[in-house]
Amino acid sequence: MSLLIPRNKPTIVTVARARSGRAFYLPIRAKLGVTLTIACLWVTFSVIMALPWIFDLSRTVTFPVAIATITLIAFFPGAMNAFIVSSLMIDRRPARRAPTVYPPVSILIAAYNEQATIAATIENVFETGYPGAMEVLVIDDGSTDATLVRARAMIAKYPALRVIAAPHGGKAAALNRGLELSSHDLLVSIDADTFLYRDALGRIVERFLSDPPETAAVAGTVLVRNSRDGVLAKVQEWDYFHGIAAVKRAQSLYQGTLVAQGAFSLYTKAALREVGGWPDTVGEDIVMTWAMLKSGHRVGYAEDAIAFTNVPTSYGAFFKQRRRWARGLIEAFRRHPEVLIQPRLNAVFIYWNLLFPLLDAVYLFVFVPGVVMALFGRFDLAGPATIAVLPLALLINLVIFRTQQPMFARQGLLVRRNLFGFLSYLLVYSLMLQPATIAGYLSEIIGLRKSWGTK
Repeated sequence: MSLLIPRNKPTIVTVARARSGRAFYLPIRAKLGVTLTIACLWVTFSVIMALPWIFDLSRTVTFPVAIATITLIAFFPGAMNAFIVSSLMIDRRPARRAPTVYPPVSILIAAYNEQATIAATIENVFETGYPGAMEVLVIDDGSTDATLVRARAMIAKYPALRVIAAPHGGKAAALNRGLELSSHDLLVSIDADTFLYRDALGRIVERFLSDPPETAAVAGTVLVRNSRDGVLAKVQEWDYFHGIAAVKRAQSLYQGTLVAQGAFSLYTKAALREVGGWPDTVGEDIVMTWAMLKSGHRVGYAEDAIAFTNVPTSYGAFFKQRRRWARGLIEAFRRHPEVLIQPRLNAVFIYWNLLFPLLDAVYLFVFVPGVVMALFGRFDLAGPATIAVLPLALLINLVIFRTQQPMFARQGLLVRRNLFGFLSYLLVYSLMLQPATIAGYLSEIIGLRKSWGTK
């Protein structure tokens, strides 16, 4: 896949499908039991395959160390992949309901030195065509370029636009200023370089109205806009399209998407005020989302409310972005450790996140050297269970693609091929990602200075 190409513009409609008899429904807890069983079966299969590898490695290290190492290299990642694949395969999302009257929404755009994109972003929001009343608040966070001037120049064209000049205080402060000044009970945050696709605002509101009443936020789908700007952008396109989107969809199945990202998400004003708005952290969106989850709220996911964003095209910018994301994860655990002991259906994802630092370290410092050793005929660290994970990685991407593609087609989107980007994503992307995430974990643990950084 290289680019998502629009066809003819569709309209928001509600389609009623005829049903013969009562449709079979598998309760959420039963779905969780099925997917966990499939994951356990995969681990059993992997362990049987890996027995010779375990005994060989135990001759070099102790048996407990061999078990722990291979579990972190192969068994646990394989189990999570099997869990996500099976979750996607049994996921049957309820239809979005198109209301007779759409509720009014306030769009918050926090901007800092975004003179190149702010005017186009404002125009895109208004031209997207939300069916209800809407106001757009651009909160300029003390920009030192022409962002404020260019945003104010758009007011004459769009009377529902409000531009707020704020002193430089960081992204969270800018969003909280927008929260304070907004007029409506539903808020949507987007980044200053986000491009909303057709009917994205209507779709995310419809998903919110169709989800259970305890839903306090809905994360939209964010995909790569500048996928032709180099190899790194092509690889990230698969990460956004398959990795991030698939995990969010699986999390929402179990009633708790873990990040309502600031790039494009909807929130209720009441829930935001209840948790104190966005915190002054590096990962303000994940920390705020976990505060909502801790308070008993549900966070949904709108897989067909699509926005496009520009991703870093240099490794330095990519490194800073992913370091910030990893640092935000540690902040979330520090601010809200209670999520570890609260009973919840999405607990498997929370504990998976808890193990991320260890898994990333083992991948970079154990698995990668093991692959290098295997190239020279030493298979101590890279054994049969490692090979067994590869077919599952191909399977999960096939399942994700077959899940996403029909939804794209219904919106007039065509997925073009990007074989080189996919192979790079599958085989070498982790080599680029893990150093950045480990740097982020360490940055938060040792308390380095915090700033906006990159998205």
